[in-house]
Amino acid sequence: MTEQAKKIAECAAKALDQKKAMDIQIIDVAEMTIVAECFVVASGSNPIQVRALSQAAEEAIKEQFDLDPIRSDGYNEGRWIVLDYGDVLLHIFHQEERDFYNLERLWNDGNNTIQFHA
Repeated sequence: MTEQAKKIAECAAKALDQKKAMDIQIIDVAEMTIVAECFVVASGSNPIQVRALSQAAEEAIKEQFDLDPIRSDGYNEGRWIVLDYGDVLLHIFHQEERDFYNLERLWNDGNNTIQFHA
């Protein structure tokens, strides 16, 4: 994972933590895909919180790095929001969707997941 991707991921994770996101993880996928360097995965307890988490992460990245997402999806439903920053993809889930899709299981090789703690 590049240093820039790591800094963006940590900025997002910190913003998510401040808004009480659950189970925040940074997953280094640089050696597994060309899609991104890392994923930031977090959960909210309801669609309103999921949207608030998304907004907080987006605002923090904009403020610190002057970056807007290249693409985003899922905001209206508030069940699984994806914010694409190129090297960093944020996945903000409603807990039920996170349990169902289990991205950590798909992308974890045992050595690449960092539990975020502020």
